[in-house]
Amino acid sequence: MFTAERRRLRKPVVGTAMLLGASALILAGCAGGGSGGGGDEPTSFEFLKNAENTTTEPVLQALADGECTDQNEALPLEVSSIPQAELDAQIQLLATQDGLPPMFSAGGNPAEGAKLADNGYLVDFDEALTELGVRDKIAEGAVSTIKKLYGGGFTFLPYQYNIEGIFYNKEIFEENGWDVPETWDDLLTIAAEAKAAGLTPFAASGEQGWPLTRLISGYLFRTLGADALQKVADGEAKLTDPEYVEAAAAIADLGAQGYFGDNVASLDYDAASNEFLTGNAAMIYMGSWLLGNINGDGNQIGADNVGFFKYPAVEGGAGSIDEYPSNVGLPATFNAATYSADNGVGDWLKCIAENYGNEALKLGQITGFIADEEVELPAISQTIADEIAGATDSVLWFEALFNAKASSVSSTNAALLVTGQLTPEEFMTLVQDALDEG
Repeated sequence: MFTAERRRLRKPVVGTAMLLGASALILAGCAGGGSGGGGDEPTSFEFLKNAENTTTEPVLQALADGECTDQNEALPLEVSSIPQAELDAQIQLLATQDGLPPMFSAGGNPAEGAKLADNGYLVDFDEALTELGVRDKIAEGAVSTIKKLYGGGFTFLPYQYNIEGIFYNKEIFEENGWDVPETWDDLLTIAAEAKAAGLTPFAASGEQGWPLTRLISGYLFRTLGADALQKVADGEAKLTDPEYVEAAAAIADLGAQGYFGDNVASLDYDAASNEFLTGNAAMIYMGSWLLGNINGDGNQIGADNVGFFKYPAVEGGAGSIDEYPSNVGLPATFNAATYSADNGVGDWLKCIAENYGNEALKLGQITGFIADEEVELPAISQTIADEIAGATDSVLWFEALFNAKASSVSSTNAALLVTGQLTPEEFMTLVQDALDEG
């Protein structure tokens, strides 16, 4: 059985300069890439992950001890961990040495994962899972997200999967006779009445910034369609175009109306979440990762009192209310060179696809794997699980396709937008300039 003491790297971590130099070699790599030790059959099912990821290993170990016992006896699970900051470079180095393990986590930069796929290092899971007869065990919404992030292919597995939307206080809604809004105008009506009742309509963290920019991208996806930000990334549109500035203006107006409260600029993530979970705010835009807080002891309004709805439609918009903003955390992939449907790695993949969703759900985790066994969950967790299982398409988020500088400029200045210190045109110009600079 695997124990924490056995956690180590098969190959040593080398100096940063050497690691970074490997990236150029991958760019020049040919199809068919890494061979995972020169093409030798693996002797263990090694999983190289970032040390900060503490959710995937317990599920895999539970499978190794349970549903995947036979696979584990034939090819024992072995987990190796290194810091997230070193993961991209280490994967690049191992690829150039034909030393990639059978399974490994994605690095922090989706573009690097796309390069590995383009050069033949990664398994095509559309093909592999179909051959194994378990392609239907992966939620289509999760697959859609992976394809958007990693160059168009299904080359990573969604061991984590988060959808985003608006959580709301059911009791407050019922007391005020508010129905769940399906349109932006309906949402504005609720926000105005909530403020008049002495509540903060939307809890949000201006200090982090991204909870505010998520609202901008949501508006863009509803007005312009799911490809709104891909067009910006491809140079077909700019954030300074009038229809893009309109989205920033819609969110700036929420701030101008006082719908984020008086202290939005100073609230951090925890404080904003607390505003909602103590009953001071009627709504909060957030991802399903908030379930940990909702189901925790700090929730003063009670988990049964929390509901969830999709980002509403904008009248006349090209987008669909059924397209969820989503992310897959740090997914993992398989080394194409060590994979075969007929060897132990293929056996592991099939067992993971069939059982990971159920096992993760027992541990309170929601993933992109279909969970088809009955597990007793808090009502709000079941709501999210059902939404994920039924989702067929996804969109990304405002900064998903931005470079590092543009991401920083966006999150840093979002609070200035909603407090009126930057106009929508000024905010979008700052972010677009950072994109143009690369």
